[in-house]
Amino acid sequence: MKKIQPCNSASLHCVGKVIDYLNEISGDRIITGQHTQTMPMEELQVIKNVTGKEPALLGFELLSYSPNINYLNADEECLTEVRENRGTLEKAWEWASKGGLITFTWHWFSPLYGKDKAFFSEKTEFDAAGAVLEGTAENEALISDMDVIAGYLKPFCRAGIPILWRPLHESEGEWFWWGRSGSEVYIRLYRLMYERFTGVHKLNNLIWVWNGASASTYPGDDVVDVLSRDLYPPAHTHAAHEDAYKAMLDISKAGKPVILGEIGTLPSPEEIHAKKTGWASFMIWSKVFALTEDYNTHEELKKVYDSPYSITLADLPRDLY
Repeated sequence: MKKIQPCNSASLHCVGKVIDYLNEISGDRIITGQHTQTMPMEELQVIKNVTGKEPALLGFELLSYSPNINYLNADEECLTEVRENRGTLEKAWEWASKGGLITFTWHWFSPLYGKDKAFFSEKTEFDAAGAVLEGTAENEALISDMDVIAGYLKPFCRAGIPILWRPLHESEGEWFWWGRSGSEVYIRLYRLMYERFTGVHKLNNLIWVWNGASASTYPGDDVVDVLSRDLYPPAHTHAAHEDAYKAMLDISKAGKPVILGEIGTLPSPEEIHAKKTGWASFMIWSKVFALTEDYNTHEELKKVYDSPYSITLADLPRDLY
């Protein structure tokens, strides 16, 4: 197995250990994961009740930590989502105390000009192209937001807790403000965040996860540790998704780990093992994908968690961090 060095040369030892582990299991076994976005973490409770086990990786949402939510011009659906998400960093700390892996998703409410769910392009006039230009009002607001979020991440760094950091996700998606202005602007945004978080804030516990499906938005091997893809197959489709995996290998030839950043249906660990498809982890999305059987039956959930090719919390090495 080729050893892959973290893109940040100052990374904590735990970052390299997690990257090594992802590469070690790739093509053989897969880490189970689940996204959550509320304090009760209802999705985790369903998994425990059905399988008697817990995922190895939990995803936590940072949308309510966005500094510029426009509460005066937001509908009830938006306000409910924000309220339900408040305080979830406490749950991330609890999960870390159990030795579980953490990944963060940030549906970033635009730093200026937003209303309702202003991470969506249609809900904001914020210009990402202007935000990457030093000295603009958009740039100042962008940097200010980054600095606030960096402050929330620093305690995890001081505690030596590695975080799979998946910023600016679905890079080619025009539906988010960070993807609306095209690939060149997206890459500049990603690299600006990388430089700010590593150079200024010394967040050396972050495992940098790029999320996308197109080489046009890939920011470069020098600022990426892990490649990830979001997939939403038809309901009850449980497969290895080998074509999507092979497409990811065409984006970077550096041998970095590849994961399913989000997926709506459970992949098949047996097929992943049989076909040597190298997804190192998956993360089922929250709410309807996990709280109902509309996309994944309880029978399939138990089958995946009982598979010898699945890695649950109890299977994780205790010395990753």
